[in-house]
Amino acid sequence: MRRLYTLLFYAALPLVFLRLLWRSRRNPAYRMRWRERLGYCNVGLPTGAIWIHAVSVGESQAAEPLIRQLQTDFPERTLLVTTTTPTGADHVAKLFGDAVIHCYFPLDLPFAVRRFLDQAKPAMLLMMETEIWPNLLGECASRGVPTLLANARLSAKSARGYSRLGSFARAVFAGIDHVAAQSEEDAERFRALGVPPERVAITGSLKFDVRLPASLFEQAEVIRRGFGHRPVWIAASTRDGEEEPILKAHRRILRAIPGALLLLVPRHPERFNNVAQLCKRQGFSLVRRSDREACAPRTEIYLGDSMGEMSLLLAASDVAFFGGSLMKFGGHNFLEAAAMGMPVTFGPHMFNFATISRMFLEQGAAVEIDSAESLASIMIRWLNNAGERSRVGEKGRTLVARNKGAREKLMALVTRMLR
Repeated sequence: MRRLYTLLFYAALPLVFLRLLWRSRRNPAYRMRWRERLGYCNVGLPTGAIWIHAVSVGESQAAEPLIRQLQTDFPERTLLVTTTTPTGADHVAKLFGDAVIHCYFPLDLPFAVRRFLDQAKPAMLLMMETEIWPNLLGECASRGVPTLLANARLSAKSARGYSRLGSFARAVFAGIDHVAAQSEEDAERFRALGVPPERVAITGSLKFDVRLPASLFEQAEVIRRGFGHRPVWIAASTRDGEEEPILKAHRRILRAIPGALLLLVPRHPERFNNVAQLCKRQGFSLVRRSDREACAPRTEIYLGDSMGEMSLLLAASDVAFFGGSLMKFGGHNFLEAAAMGMPVTFGPHMFNFATISRMFLEQGAAVEIDSAESLASIMIRWLNNAGERSRVGEKGRTLVARNKGAREKLMALVTRMLR
């Protein structure tokens, strides 16, 4: 079955590169460094590096506390971080600079995987969240490179999809050396798919181990002063098709609270221009962060079209809506906002964060909305009621603090694997 998977991947290879070219129309970085995707990572790595794979921005953000702890506990080890997307690469560079080595993740084809492992010679492979690559896992097993699926999660939908692959999926999952699951539900799904029970541990989510430096709030205060004395709400990590209901909600909010400002932050940079045009077509007064223009009192929308500043814009807001949840994208991580003591809301499609979102809803630390009308309603309520805003935000902050500790559990597991 793995041979069939490989043959199908080879057949699809032209489509893979055509897709990269297609995406490069909006982000030219997709045309660059293709050799790395074919397994060439000629960066002079010493033997024994710790290899961390984080697909894109969200995964690299979640991996930050773990990577910083690895730097502290294993200063003699080189850290190799791979991503799949250019935005992930940019985020790694912003977080760590030259303190880690970055390469693009090799395609899961035998020649690319072998070439990459020949050059990288890692002591172990740590994959973030849900990265299941049959050829890579098989080659690591044959070379004795231990593998750890960290901060691991698996939705019920994904588990059903893997289960349809029968013995092939079970053989692949059985080849993972350790799974550090976010929750008991995730752990049970991994066990059901073939990971031996003794290899599955529940370590919680790294996303709770949020780091909020004082300098973040100092910089955010500068931005906030530029907005003037008015209420500010943020729509963070919005996806295609979500801006229309968000703008509809903002129009309602402006009728109830004249002067309210929306910080609109699309998830993907290749959509920045399209979202800006949509706002202007709908008659909103817009300022773009990238233009570094002053935000005038008449400005209705501030477009966050810069990279790596989500934390800053969150800290400059009063309340937050998180995208990827009105449409069926699975939602995005809202824990940083919660750690700031900010009330958060999201749509009904949070299947990538099912356990965490359910926890917040049950504790009254977040609100779920399903339409422009319900989004406008909760935002108007929160923006008009500082007391309720504070109570809901404090519940979220408490939940984040109570669930910290995944980093320490993961580090104990990594230390055992490197002995």
